Amino acid sequence: MSRTVFIIDDGAEFPYPGPGREAVSAHDYLMRAKPYAKRTRVVNLCSDYSYLGLGYYCALTAEARGDRILPSAEAMLWVGWKRIYRRALGDMERQLTKALRRSPDPEDAPGGPVTVCFGVCAENRFQHLARAVFDAFRCPILRVHYERAETAGGEVVYRITDVRVPNWKKLPAADRALFEKGLDAYTKRHRPTPALARGPRYTLAVLVDPKEAMPPSSPQAIERIVRVGASMGVKVETIGRRDLPRLAEFDALFIRETTALDHHTYRFAKRAETEGIPCIDDAMSILRCTNKVYLAELFRTNNIPSPRTRVIDKDNLEQVAQETAYPIVLKVPDGAFSRGVKRADDAGQMIALGREMLSRSALILSQEYLRTEYDWRIGILNGAPIFASKYFMARGHWQIINHAAKGAPDEGGFETVDLDAVPSAILDAALAAARPIGDGLYGVDTKLIGDRAVVIEVNDNPNLDAGVEDKVLKDGLWRTIVSDFIRRIEAAR
Repeated sequence: MSRTVFIIDDGAEFPYPGPGREAVSAHDYLMRAKPYAKRTRVVNLCSDYSYLGLGYYCALTAEARGDRILPSAEAMLWVGWKRIYRRALGDMERQLTKALRRSPDPEDAPGGPVTVCFGVCAENRFQHLARAVFDAFRCPILRVHYERAETAGGEVVYRITDVRVPNWKKLPAADRALFEKGLDAYTKRHRPTPALARGPRYTLAVLVDPKEAMPPSSPQAIERIVRVGASMGVKVETIGRRDLPRLAEFDALFIRETTALDHHTYRFAKRAETEGIPCIDDAMSILRCTNKVYLAELFRTNNIPSPRTRVIDKDNLEQVAQETAYPIVLKVPDGAFSRGVKRADDAGQMIALGREMLSRSALILSQEYLRTEYDWRIGILNGAPIFASKYFMARGHWQIINHAAKGAPDEGGFETVDLDAVPSAILDAALAAARPIGDGLYGVDTKLIGDRAVVIEVNDNPNLDAGVEDKVLKDGLWRTIVSDFIRRIEAAR
């Protein structure tokens, strides 16, 4: 039977006993000498989640011990600081607006609120909102306040004005019933079942988006990892963005969508971290790799050979334009697949492009233009190279992908080679660039200028396509990846 431990102010107060449930006072939890068993869930119901409050110290203690706690210390800070979570409200406000438009109620209070307990709410129309709120804030009880607003075009929308964490002991009668319902659903949904009982040794979730125009792995590549995983005792199952509540059912997560910080891929990575299951890409790698300003500073600090780079804002754009040797490459910090990358051939063009890009980003980068026939992509997993490919420039273009081409984006060709055929300078530079990022799966883009290797960027979510990156190793590439997941799963246990 699964076990859930509830931390409350006074261990004698918990009114929701049941099989597999027990309550412990905050004092007793803090004085406890050892962590709970790996599969035990800990739910923090202390009345004070404030920074340096009792609940916050319980969360910090749990994380230091390795106990799997809800909410985490990070979640407490997140829900307590509106300026931090403001950017994450977009999806929730869309769900809120959709719910209120679909089934308007004349009795709706202008500011709500909607109470959410473990991802469950009282009204069916708000269930998608409740799920999204719980996934974002990861607190047992949340109260969402909202208001009616209008866009500049006169369209009625609803804005979330506040998200609060009420005291579970002071809930009104209707919300106490909702709390019990949500608690039942949560403990059943998160029942940890040993992988051996499900047949295979382990289960691996692969996050994909079938509608993504340029996914990092094609459907054929996903089919190969499913087949290879089965041969190694690992059941591989594809999941989508709506499957976040199911993540605890799996032993590991492999993200095969293009990642971004303000995106569900990052939320999946953070949830995996909370659940204690291995994840590629891990949240820290996404944070570090998706921003080119960070990478530029990381390369500079660690003496990684890279193109000459300058950070540009609206105040120094014109000055940099006058000091630059042309052509020059301009980059939006969080672009992917060559999007948000422009070339300027003179100062006037640089200023025009820079102003347009700075209207969408507070900072952009200018980077030395290095013309080569192809880029090297070195795949690195857990600090070791696993594939090497040459990506050639698109026909008549200076990038690997020409997004300006008519119809679908035009891509250059490729050549995947044995690692022994890679110039040693390229391998050394790629390994040096990946080392300060972490031990995940990275694609390091490099150029060879004469006998000098130059690192362009490190990708946390490199392409792994059937017939491309696995051209040399074939199934051996997928076995290497599955083997590493098995190693991570067993280390986590």
